[in-house]
Amino acid sequence: MIQAHSLFEGSFSVDVSKKFVPFDPLKDDVKDRPGSLFIHVHPFLIESSDGLLLCDAGLGQRTQEDELVIHHNIRKLGFEPGDVKYVLMSHLHKDHTGGMVDFKSGVGRVAFPEAEYIIQRGEWENAYSSESASYRTEVFDVLQRSGNLTLVEGEGVLNQEIRYLVNGAHTEFHQAFHIETGGEHFFFGGDVLPEPEEIFRNFIAKYDLDGRLARDLRKQYWEEGSTEGWVYLFYHSKSIAIGRPELKDDGTYRIIDATK
Repeated sequence: MIQAHSLFEGSFSVDVSKKFVPFDPLKDDVKDRPGSLFIHVHPFLIESSDGLLLCDAGLGQRTQEDELVIHHNIRKLGFEPGDVKYVLMSHLHKDHTGGMVDFKSGVGRVAFPEAEYIIQRGEWENAYSSESASYRTEVFDVLQRSGNLTLVEGEGVLNQEIRYLVNGAHTEFHQAFHIETGGEHFFFGGDVLPEPEEIFRNFIAKYDLDGRLARDLRKQYWEEGSTEGWVYLFYHSKSIAIGRPELKDDGTYRIIDATK
C-alpha cells in the first residue's frame, strides 16, 4: 500500500475576486461562472517512519458538524490531527493555508498542535505584509503566536527523509519537497506542478509569477523523476492526485494512479 493519502477537500471555481466557491459538477453549470478557473484541492498526508507529514492544508472547509474537513479526512484514515509531526507548506495562498488554523466561536487555534509548520521565511514575510486577497493574514496571526512556526531559508534538510528547496516560479519563495520514506520517493511541487496534465503541456500560465520558469521546472521534474520512479503529489488535480511514472513500449513514460 502506498503511504500517501489525498485529503480531498472538494472542487471549486475561482474568478478575479479570488473567492473560492464550491462547485458540484452534478448540480452546477460551468456556464454560470464565466471567467472562472475550476480546481480540485488535495492536501496530502504521508506516513513516514518519523511520523505523519501534511503537505499543504487546504482552504479550511468545514463539515456540517463544524469540523475541519481536513481533520475529518485524517480521522477517516484512522489517525488524529495531533499525530501530524510536520506541516510542509509550499506557499501561503489561501487555498493552501486555510486548514492550518481551526477557527471556532471566533477563536483560532493551530489545527495541528504537535506539528512544526515549515515555511520559507521570504514567503512568510511577503504574504504577511501583503494586502492581496490571495492571503488570509488572520491565519498567520494565530500561527505566529503558536510557537509551531519554523521558518527556513533556501534549501535544506529537515531530517533523514525530508528535503526542501525554493523553486519560486509560482510565488517568489515557493518551495518544493522531496520525501523519501518506505522505499518511495515522494515529490510535492505545490503549485509549480499542480496537475498531471501540465507535465505534457508546453504552456505558460498567467497565474504564475514566472510562467516560463514554472514551465521549465515541470519539464525538469518529469525528466528527472520519471526515470527514478518518483511518486508525484498533484495538489489541484482533477484526475490523478497521486501518480507514478510507467514506461511505455516506445520508451517514453506516462503517469498512472499510484494508489491502484
